[in-house]
This record gives sequence, structure tokens and C-alpha cells, in this order.
Amino acid sequence: MEPSENIRIDVGDGAVSGAFARPAGAVSTLVVAPGAGAGFDHPFLVGFTQALNDQGVATLRFNFPYREAGRRFPDRAPTAIAVWRAAMDVAISRSPGEPVWAGGKSFGGRMASMAVAAGMAAAGLVLLGYPLHPPGKPETMRDEHLYGIDLPTLFLQGTRDPFATVQELDQVVERIGATATLQWLVEANHSFEIKGARRSPAEVGAALAPAVATFLRESSRPGVG
Repeated sequence: MEPSENIRIDVGDGAVSGAFARPAGAVSTLVVAPGAGAGFDHPFLVGFTQALNDQGVATLRFNFPYREAGRRFPDRAPTAIAVWRAAMDVAISRSPGEPVWAGGKSFGGRMASMAVAAGMAAAGLVLLGYPLHPPGKPETMRDEHLYGIDLPTLFLQGTRDPFATVQELDQVVERIGATATLQWLVEANHSFEIKGARRSPAEVGAALAPAVATFLRESSRPGVG
């Protein structure tokens, strides 16, 4: 297990908490943001990044300001995107000449994709449980910005995720085109829990790492870092 270094990421007049881990021989870095109901130290995210480190991928996970301040409701997009840019700058400075990817769970991944759509440099995206719309509200789609992204993008999604049906996300990924890859986890929900499978959140997160590491190895290219 690769030990992580606790860091502070300066954003405007404040700062947020983060953790960086770099295994020996790492050839790429994934920056990961948590979902709306979690922080950077949530067991799911810790298990996921530790397993990626074991696969030879460096990681940086971080908090959004609302979580840092102990608030319940997520930051608005401009604030979240500013934090994303700051986190990417830190990761790039620590990963010279290597591909640096952006991603996250649910809200964290959506904000990563919005930051990239707004011009943030990244080698590509890793979206875990993309929240295509609020549960039960398919009329409120969050997909328009995705069609302007021409970078390799991995969607990992559970087939029982109420934030996106199989048909809905299949259509979105087809419209994005060849740069997008979609992998379904059969019977997994939005938290990637599978009914009847007794696993801790850390184990659930770790189980996603092999697919992500394979995607990064196959898709990484130099130039962002």
C-alpha cells in the first residue's frame, strides 16, 4: 500500500485538503474528486485510490470548499471548477511530463467534466457513476457540455443507478462518439453496491481500480503534465 501525503491546495483566499500518492514507476496521475455527500477521505475514495496506486497510477484526491467548511450543500459550478483547476495545477507540478487525468465520483466527476469542457487541461476523464439527471427527473439532463469534449473519457456506471438508465447513458455515449468508453457494472447501484454482495465501501472502491488502470494505460498519451 502506497502511503499518501496530506497536502493543502490553495484556492483564491482559502485552501482545501488533499492527499497525494505516487508509487514508484508511475507513468500517469489521476486526480479524483468525491461525490456530493462525501469528502476526500471517504473510504470509497481511499480504497479506490490505494488500489490504483497498487496498479502503478499516482493519485490526488481533494475536498471541495463546502465540505472543507462543514456545509451540507455542494458548491456551485464556478467555485467547484476553480478548485478543480487548482488541484490539476498541483498534480501537474508533481507529475512532470506525464499524463494527468481528471475524474471523480458522481458530482466530483461531473464538475471535472465541466471544468474540462471550460478549457481545463487534462489527458482525459474518468467518471464514476455519472449523475446524468436527478433520480426520477429525466427531463433535467446534464449532458450538453459532454458533447464538446474530445478527450478519452471512461464512464463506469451501475445498471441499477437511478441517476442514469442504461438506455439514457448508452445514447449519450453513442452521441459523444469514439472518444467515450462505457463500462456497465451489472446490478450495481449509484454507490456501486451490488445487492447481496457484502463489501465495505473501501472494497467497493478498490474493485473499480483494475478497469480504470487498464483504461489509463491504453489511453494515456504524453503532453499534459
